[in-house]
Amino acid sequence: MVNLPSLHSMALMIPAIILGLTFHEFAHGWVADRLGDRTARSMGRLTLNPAAHLDPVGLVLLFLAGFGWAKPVPVNPYNLRGDMQRGMLLVSLAGPATNIILAVVSAVVLGAFYGLRLPYFESIMMYMIQINVVLAVFNLIPIPPLDGSKILAGILPGRQNWLYQLETYGAIILIILVFTGAIGFLFRIFISPIVMMLISIANFVYRLVM
Repeated sequence: MVNLPSLHSMALMIPAIILGLTFHEFAHGWVADRLGDRTARSMGRLTLNPAAHLDPVGLVLLFLAGFGWAKPVPVNPYNLRGDMQRGMLLVSLAGPATNIILAVVSAVVLGAFYGLRLPYFESIMMYMIQINVVLAVFNLIPIPPLDGSKILAGILPGRQNWLYQLETYGAIILIILVFTGAIGFLFRIFISPIVMMLISIANFVYRLVM
């Protein structure tokens, strides 16, 4: 499960990890702010400063296990305008959606500038694609406290209190899924095809500009 990357690889991964986690959490706060909840703003989390968002444990796990997290942006669902569940769905979806956008932009940038043969550029952009796809897919798993559980609660009819009650055991469930290889299996099903599709986009852009 754990593959310790070389120091060289870790250095190339840092931009993708910092940008992916920071933009993910900022997106949650920004959407919540737009919907009327000022909690993130009042707590200094409506910022692109990585220091406000990075969690040491989640950061280390991204290097060691290939998935991780940042400090969750605080959201008060009772402050959201309109339907609370729909509001939480949008707030929760914002993080993974932002990671996918970053991955797509990285693929386009990779294709557009690949011909320049810049030092380490290809490796950094590949990590930008892969890590952002990992963050998106991991956070879409419908287990509390991951974003996927709140998205599922917003889609299903009714209040879905059982999902919120499950949050007490969420960390234990995730640990079990990691050690049984279930998350690795999930990643192989979803992440590899998405990454390959983005590489195809990069190749298409490269052929356009070459």
